[in-house]
Amino acid sequence: MPTTLTLKNIPADLYERLKLAAEARRRSLNREAIVCLETVLPPRKMTPGERLMPARQLQETLQPNVFLAPDIEKFRRRGLP
Repeated sequence: MPTTLTLKNIPADLYERLKLAAEARRRSLNREAIVCLETVLPPRKMTPGERLMPARQLQETLQPNVFLAPDIEKFRRRGLP
């Protein structure tokens, strides 16, 4: 559930930088502040299943390809296209 946070005594130059960044990215001031906080704060602990979910979702979208050891060696020798 979202929570409200009020910031007080923000230095004027910091406020202006945040405001300019929000305008440049076409975000609200609130959204820009959230993105900045998400960028600098460490992520929450994730379960192994949560960590694997994006990889599994990507895997489902890819066409099934099976590479055998000789194929892998061939790619390694000639480099990726």
